[in-house]
Amino acid sequence: DFYYAFTDTKYPGIPELNMNTISMEPFVVGDIPIQPILVWHLKMPVLGFRFGKFTYITDANRIEESEKEKIRGSEVMVLNALRKQKHISHFTLGEAIDLVKELKVPQGYFTHLSHQMGRHAEIEAELPDGIHLAWDGLTLEFN
Repeated sequence: DFYYAFTDTKYPGIPELNMNTISMEPFVVGDIPIQPILVWHLKMPVLGFRFGKFTYITDANRIEESEKEKIRGSEVMVLNALRKQKHISHFTLGEAIDLVKELKVPQGYFTHLSHQMGRHAEIEAELPDGIHLAWDGLTLEFN
C-alpha cells in the first residue's frame, strides 16, 4: 500500500521518506534507550517500543513471553484496547487490563479505542486504579 510514497518518480505533494531498518537490537536516540518489542497483529509481526521506562504498543493482540520480559519494569505503558468484545487482531479491554496487571506496570493508558467501547467516562469509572483510557491531547511527561 501507499505505493506512491515508495516509487523512484517523485510527484509533487507526496511524502519524502527516509527509510531506516530497525532490527530487534536495542538502540539509542539522543539519550533515550529504545528497545523494539515484537508483538502480533493476528499473523502479522509488528513492533512496539520501550523508551526507557515507557512502553508503547498499539495494533496488537498477542505478545510472546520472551517479549513480555522486555516490558517488565516499565512505569507507564500505552496499549491498544479496541473494545470489550473479542477481536481477531486487537486486544480487548479485558485482555489489556490483564496484561498491564500481569506485567505489573503501575500506569496503563489504553488507546486505539473503537466507538463500540462505550462512553469514555463510564468505562473510565470501571477501570482498576492506575489504568485509564487515553484521550486526544493527552500529554505524558517523563524524566
